[in-house]
Amino acid sequence: MITKAERIKKDITTIAQFQSKKGRGCNRFSYTPAFRQAADYIAEEMKKAGLTVRENAVGAILGTLQGEQPELAPVVSGSHLDSVPEGGNFDGIAGICTALEAARAFHDAGIRPRRPFCCIAIPEEEGPQFGSGLFGSRAMCGQLYDDEIHRFRNAQGQSIAEVLTAYGKNPEKIASETIHTGDWAAFLELHIEQGPVLDREHLELGIVEAIVGLKYYFVTIKGISNHAGATPMTMRADTVLAMANAVSAGADTALTLGDGTVFTTGIIQTHPGAGNIIPDKTVFSIDCRSRNMNSIETVMKAVKASLETSKKQNPGLSYAIEERLHADPVEMDQSLQNLLETQTQMLHIPYKRMCSGAGHDTMVFNHLMPTAMIFVPSRDGRSHVPEEWTDYRYIQQGAEVLYQTLRQLTAQ
Repeated sequence: MITKAERIKKDITTIAQFQSKKGRGCNRFSYTPAFRQAADYIAEEMKKAGLTVRENAVGAILGTLQGEQPELAPVVSGSHLDSVPEGGNFDGIAGICTALEAARAFHDAGIRPRRPFCCIAIPEEEGPQFGSGLFGSRAMCGQLYDDEIHRFRNAQGQSIAEVLTAYGKNPEKIASETIHTGDWAAFLELHIEQGPVLDREHLELGIVEAIVGLKYYFVTIKGISNHAGATPMTMRADTVLAMANAVSAGADTALTLGDGTVFTTGIIQTHPGAGNIIPDKTVFSIDCRSRNMNSIETVMKAVKASLETSKKQNPGLSYAIEERLHADPVEMDQSLQNLLETQTQMLHIPYKRMCSGAGHDTMVFNHLMPTAMIFVPSRDGRSHVPEEWTDYRYIQQGAEVLYQTLRQLTAQ
């Protein structure tokens, strides 16, 4: 193989050292000093590979190998540089480091492609900081919500715009730097599967056919605080009970649909947060995903019906639902899938075509250009946890498929 596993491993293990806080697993949050260290490392390695490096208004690092015809739209590959709290060392980073390794392979072979190749490291895909995922890619594609950069705030009360400014970026320039249809020829992303399918089926690579749609919400329920012991159960405006019923309704509906729809509540905040006080305010998240957007709507109707029932049973309750992210299901480009499949077969790698249950930056770029994804196995299907692991042999195989496919695409 042309690509080098030892270089990929060095990149991944080096970036893993850059941590935004002490704790279990990987904690590298966008726009923190640790994120800057990781971005600077990637930029320096891009330069060593002969790439021209720039950083855009949202903080993405782009390294470009100029082609013989630089006016042609580039083929782009990469992934996200941030992590979830207490996550793993491979999520996102595997895609950046394999794209970087592809650039090195071009450089080592002295190949100057016909059209440019661009390697990219994208910020703020995960979303825990501001309660909205895929921010970096959505900002680059002009898909932000109205006033999102000023309205969405982190746990410290800072807006996205304020955090970007502190990082040295000018958020007012984001709109002028958005990409449009035709600006990029294609986008390819290698990513760990984050699920158990490849591992359990003893396969070494996945070619993604489609990515599920998802909606992400924050629900706020307001009620009345009172003494936990002296207030009868029939005389309460208990926001936690209303939340529990709504979450159960959503989860039960997703399960009943039987079409692979999933429902998750990962954030719950109560006020005033004392064990002997009935909470007068509860805020919780809803993450619902499916290949069928109608199924997501069915789940949310069940959630709203439950909240309405709680409200009717107790006039002291009120609620509000705020949508933070909407991404429709997307199909990957068939011709790119075929190219990946041909290279995989030539390398005799056991593989399958499959759907992605996780959201990725690729689904945002998909609206503007042909896209494709390569999956490599996640041991025991674990991801977003410190135990996340993918064998470097599988990552290198994925890098080789990526590189050979990029050679073909940049020659066109």
